[in-house]
Amino acid sequence: MSRQRSHDIPMQRTAISLKALFLEGTTMFSEYRDLISRLKTSDPNFAEMFDRHDELDRQIADMESGVSPHSHHEIEVLKKEKLHLKDRVYTILRQAQ
Repeated sequence: MSRQRSHDIPMQRTAISLKALFLEGTTMFSEYRDLISRLKTSDPNFAEMFDRHDELDRQIADMESGVSPHSHHEIEVLKKEKLHLKDRVYTILRQAQ
């Protein structure tokens, strides 16, 4: 009978997405909660960026936890894209105030 080592068991996804943080009210953009809600319904481009950030968060978490195959370079590329989206979201929020 073989015994599974703990590092052979995929970790559960623990990354918290921008969307999840927003919904829980703990996002660093919490001061923009109402504005985010309005922009997500009135600006398809903003909603797409917000959702893409969330999707990248999930992909990165899966890669880092071993759920999906990856290379270090692939993770870094996704993290850079995610950071770029976060910056764009923040810029839009500041401009729309």
